[in-house]
Amino acid sequence: MTKKFGYSILRDESIDFDRNDKRISAYLHAHEPSINLCIGCGSCTATCSTGHFVDFNIRRLHTLIRRGETREIKKEIRKCMFCGKCQLVCPRGVNLRNVILTLNRAIEQLG
Repeated sequence: MTKKFGYSILRDESIDFDRNDKRISAYLHAHEPSINLCIGCGSCTATCSTGHFVDFNIRRLHTLIRRGETREIKKEIRKCMFCGKCQLVCPRGVNLRNVILTLNRAIEQLG
């Protein structure tokens, strides 16, 4: 009989950037260059209507894109309501609605 000591071994949280798929990131940067202006200030996340109801964070989405974590990107973009508040408050003028639409197209085309 195996004894349980009240703890478990967690999965490895390290990120292997070399193995991640950067095609979606490259597609996004090619089709919506305003994403390069993002400074990660968090204004978009602070005003996000969806973020008040579900666990949605545009800054986290941007990080996932840069890391190439495609499975997580697919889950996150489905939550967006396209209200446009994020775009209105962006101090750098990033076209965030188009970023989400471009991500949808990239996922459809690149899988």
